[in-house]
Amino acid sequence: MGARIVLIDDHKLFREGIKRILDFEEDFEVVAEGDDGNQAIELVRTYHPDVVLMDINMPTINGVEATKNLMMQFPDVKIIILSIHDDETYVTHALKTGAQGYLLKEMDTDELIDAIKVVKNGGSYLHPKVTHNLVREYQRLANGTSHISGTKIVEYRKPLHLLTRRECEVLQLLVDGKSNRGIAEALYISEKTVKNHVSNILQKMNVNDRTQAVVLAIKNGWVEVS
Repeated sequence: MGARIVLIDDHKLFREGIKRILDFEEDFEVVAEGDDGNQAIELVRTYHPDVVLMDINMPTINGVEATKNLMMQFPDVKIIILSIHDDETYVTHALKTGAQGYLLKEMDTDELIDAIKVVKNGGSYLHPKVTHNLVREYQRLANGTSHISGTKIVEYRKPLHLLTRRECEVLQLLVDGKSNRGIAEALYISEKTVKNHVSNILQKMNVNDRTQAVVLAIKNGWVEVS
């Protein structure tokens, strides 16, 4: 089944660019567009989309407030926030109100497509840079942190009982906030190979998405957080 999408953004040029990308995907259909939170509510009521792509900064009702209202009225709808802000305060606020995804507007096409597929199927998706910021904050708060001469001590054991050496490298780069393209460039492999590695990692770690994999890796001390 394809994804029926409602696209909400008050910047028409950006919205048109996103729509053009999605129109190339045969599994996606943009069924309606709007430019503020009030329209989002009306369009969801009318079109019953699978996924709403929504800007965080809009006039009248912003994306976070609109998400809160949508989740109260349409609890089954999946919402991905689009934002220029990578600060964890914005991210956690959006997620607490019910958004299942958070993408930075600097995203590439693959990230947008992957996010829609993951969220539509019940998972969560965070932009790689956002994931990196969140896990750093998680590390700070969780604080099994020791200091010797001002240096953080991190228990670091690669999960070679579970993953291959290459998959361990990919997992570390996910924690570092690298996109698929960034991982491919760092390891001198193709993006398709990166996707295969990520898929294997998720399966072996028994998690649904990259964010869950990163959090589990942090908890188990399998990676370093800089």
